[in-house]
Amino acid sequence: MIQSKLPNVGTTIFAVMSGLAEENGAINLSQGFPDFNPSEKLISMINRYMERGFNQYSPPTGHPKFRQAISQKTENDYGVYCDPEKEITVTSGATEALFCAITAFVNPGDEVIIFEPAYDSYVPVIQLSGGKAVPIELSFPDYKIDWDEVESKVSSKTRMVIINNPHNPTGAILEEDDLKKLEELAEKHDLLVISDEVYEHIVFDGKKHQSVLLHEGLRKRSMFIASLGKTFHATGWKVGYCIAPEEISKEFRKVHQFDTFCTHTPSQLGYADFIQDRKEYLDLHTYYEKRRNKFLSLIKGSRFEVQAAGGTYFQLLSYQNISNEGDLGYAKKLTIENGIASIPISVFYSSGRDENVLRFCFAKKDETLERAAEILCQI
Repeated sequence: MIQSKLPNVGTTIFAVMSGLAEENGAINLSQGFPDFNPSEKLISMINRYMERGFNQYSPPTGHPKFRQAISQKTENDYGVYCDPEKEITVTSGATEALFCAITAFVNPGDEVIIFEPAYDSYVPVIQLSGGKAVPIELSFPDYKIDWDEVESKVSSKTRMVIINNPHNPTGAILEEDDLKKLEELAEKHDLLVISDEVYEHIVFDGKKHQSVLLHEGLRKRSMFIASLGKTFHATGWKVGYCIAPEEISKEFRKVHQFDTFCTHTPSQLGYADFIQDRKEYLDLHTYYEKRRNKFLSLIKGSRFEVQAAGGTYFQLLSYQNISNEGDLGYAKKLTIENGIASIPISVFYSSGRDENVLRFCFAKKDETLERAAEILCQI
């Protein structure tokens, strides 16, 4: 007799909506991936290492050359030195890093504070570890954190807080004051922090990304998780990394070595060369801000309500002036009947809270956004 460890978990909403889009020939603005290729220069660099024979296992922690490049990048970006030998671990995407971070430290009975709507991989891994997710709902429609509420939810069982900044699925960003309050809270209650910062270079409107790496009190108790797939338009290559103090990294690596063991070697080496040139990613926010602004300009005549995303490459649209149908049903209807796929936000709440809001990915070519906007404006 099979007894499921995740009895309430089915197929992810991303697979559901992408599958529905494919079945109906719809424009897919649901799943978070670009419909354009990574840099030809980057592809060439990785291919060169393949041709030169770098096709076997790297060390589990990551190829030394790549870890050194990440260390230099981190020092350039945040003014913080991270020991490439002891504090940087290369992972097969940010999702693997999240799995290792949670699994390494959450024990049966532990509580983990998360903020909802929450990226859907957090809760299942907490549950697999025997822990309990303690959800705190972000305010609507600005999706801010009420830190007094966070304080009230901390108990003797609280082990960890998970933040996601910039935030998926809402596109909201944390301010410096948010990080200071988190720092005070974590130090006061001796909490670990997982900081999911995969969209670190996609922050708009002149704002500065607020990383845990910029706060000494957070650095010593945090696992900073990054994704080169998100930064360099190559989500299918699954290359990410975790930066954490040596003591935390030791435990993280114990899980990692028995999970994926190591990450694609030629990709690591190609990235090691590519990220030496900071201009390859420092202007990424400008690129995606133009994508966001183009999308919003194109749908200006529609009946959808907008609060411009502060970061990521996702834009939320409210359809409350169009229909009172639940967001999951409405998202499926748009896909099947109108030919445009999105993601309903209610699935990211444990309470199922439904504000009639859908998430659209604007990491797309001009022609894709134009076709999508034409459909939205006709609704």
